[in-house]
Amino acid sequence: MDRGPTMIDVAEAASVSLKTVSRYVNGATNINPELAERIREAVQTLGYRRNLAAASIRPGWTSRMLGLIIGDLGNPYYSTLARGVEREVHARGYILTTASSDEDATRNDELVDRMLEQRVDGLIIVPPYTGGRSWADLPPPLPPRVFVDRPAPDGGGPTVLADNAAGAARAVELLLQEGATRIAFVGDSELISTMAERRQGYEAALLAAGVEVEPSLVNHGVHTDEQAARTVETLLTEHGADAVFAANNRASIGALRAFRARGERVPLVGFDDFESAELTSPPTTVVSHDIAEMGAIAARTLLDLIDGVEPIERSIVLPAVLRQRGSEKRLQ
Repeated sequence: MDRGPTMIDVAEAASVSLKTVSRYVNGATNINPELAERIREAVQTLGYRRNLAAASIRPGWTSRMLGLIIGDLGNPYYSTLARGVEREVHARGYILTTASSDEDATRNDELVDRMLEQRVDGLIIVPPYTGGRSWADLPPPLPPRVFVDRPAPDGGGPTVLADNAAGAARAVELLLQEGATRIAFVGDSELISTMAERRQGYEAALLAAGVEVEPSLVNHGVHTDEQAARTVETLLTEHGADAVFAANNRASIGALRAFRARGERVPLVGFDDFESAELTSPPTTVVSHDIAEMGAIAARTLLDLIDGVEPIERSIVLPAVLRQRGSEKRLQ
């Protein structure tokens, strides 16, 4: 088997000392920018990858470690997803390393690199909505990988997704059935594929019912529940919304905050369940897929790939289930 490129090869290609290359790959920041650029180009051209586990590499060796990169460690949605993954891989004798990209493509790429350096046996990734490099640009060999919650980027792998458009449509249909005509959409950036799909479902349900889509009732870019609360207040007081479709759990919590501050509420249906949904008054109606099962399916798919078993389907789509609890109804 041919050996991979070494730091000596990088040093020769970049015409710098081995010590300088070592400092660069170990994260030193006080390197002459011109030298750093030459090293970077040599690393990319040669496909060099730092090997932190070189002493352990031998035929048949496995790290028994898997990597999980999610969007936001602070979001209960992702903690539920991570638990689903961890339970599955723990049962198979693997250790899971979890990190958050914070929806930043550069950070995501850095995390991927670090996990590859640690020689993880496989990766499960929620792709950041800001994009990032193509997997086809990474030098082989690459471990098996599965993408979850969002479509895989170029050169990716199998995906586990939710039926976002259909779920959103069911939520809006329920609000329409309860008599709402000015339903607000509150969600995160439309650059996130799940948000774009949920807006499509929202608009499709309105149009199917003969209700015009009003741009002033659609608000994207709501990332925190505090932002959502301010947005919902504006939609109610300035735009006459008579119901709210909250396109993720943060938006649902923000809507509930706004209702409490106002001392009154309007019908609400959210997308993605959350722990306190059944404790609100009335309990919060949501459309949600089984988040923990999504993580478990991703884990099982990855473990099969590691064992050399290709999935029957490259894209697995989980249905969204409507959980009616009462918040979709008007005050009597």
